[in-house]
Amino acid sequence: MTTQPQLEPSGVKPHQELISGPYLRNAWYVAAWSDDVADGGLVARTVMDQPIVLYRRADGAVAAIEDRCPHRFAPLSMGKIVGGDRIRCAYHGLEFDGSGACVRNPHGSKTIPPRLRVKSYPVVEKHKAVWIWMGAAPADEAKVPDFAVLDNVPEIFTTKRDSITIRANYQLIIDNLLDLSHTSYLHEGILGNADTVESEITVEQDGDDVVVGRHATNSAPPGMFAQFWPNHPPRVDKFTRMRWMAPSTLRLVTGICQMGAAPESGTGYTAVHMLTPENARSTLYHFTAVRFGVMTNDDRLNRDLQEKIAQMRRFAFAEQDAPVIEAQQRVIEAAPAPLDPIILAVDVGPVRYKRILDRMLQAEAARG
Repeated sequence: MTTQPQLEPSGVKPHQELISGPYLRNAWYVAAWSDDVADGGLVARTVMDQPIVLYRRADGAVAAIEDRCPHRFAPLSMGKIVGGDRIRCAYHGLEFDGSGACVRNPHGSKTIPPRLRVKSYPVVEKHKAVWIWMGAAPADEAKVPDFAVLDNVPEIFTTKRDSITIRANYQLIIDNLLDLSHTSYLHEGILGNADTVESEITVEQDGDDVVVGRHATNSAPPGMFAQFWPNHPPRVDKFTRMRWMAPSTLRLVTGICQMGAAPESGTGYTAVHMLTPENARSTLYHFTAVRFGVMTNDDRLNRDLQEKIAQMRRFAFAEQDAPVIEAQQRVIEAAPAPLDPIILAVDVGPVRYKRILDRMLQAEAARG
């Protein structure tokens, strides 16, 4: 593991190319929270420009197939589940199983032409989410990013498993999440304040993961974190540590502690960020959080904090981050020539992950 906090040249492509470039396909992406795929329901998703429908089979396992009937191209998600394991197209009643094969044609001689099938995708349920594999290489469950923090934790210390859609390229959102300096401005009073502007920034590379740290000492506790610590000292250390895991999931540990103390002695939460590109200009964003170092013992207060954290994070992402990121997308698209961003000290993390992702994309393209 190496640390490199200093400014470095970007070595990445101008933004016009980044927002329309290829996807890393041989990887896992979150298609939905597990709770969102209910028995008897059909969930429509778009992943990397591909329409997909998710549903639970009779055995409880989730299936994912192309959401486009090969007959007249009606979305299969407009149909319904029949026989426990098949989707019946709402238009002409053709039925498809979880492998994508048509298993019933109610018309004429009832023959099923060989081309009457749709593509299916490997899925796995892990860490309370449904992950989908879009690539041609064999799906490797061991490559599901580590979000074990979501497993076997008291429900009262977790927040709502939520999601929003941001109308921008997923890499612009990763840039936002790895640039922890923006919390002092865009989320002032909630996640940061004037005391957190001057912070020690670290960037580490752990295998292919990139970890950006930001540590502010002698800080007034930002609003949300002050509520985690009854009778907190007037000045604390504020810490954040964001880990990017290729291609587009991130795990953040953030909180406050006594000045000069180890961060793990403090209180805060581990935040989960799961980004799934719908297309080059739209991203499905799943998120939740789990508290650690809990210093509040009253159940009523903990329920109140559970709701406040969920509301605060949704507000921060949907009402503060998203408008800026979507505006970035529009500005980049409208520019008459490719834009080459100025790189500052706060950009070392985004630059590092882009290099790694670009290397992975090139390697995947070379393998065909």
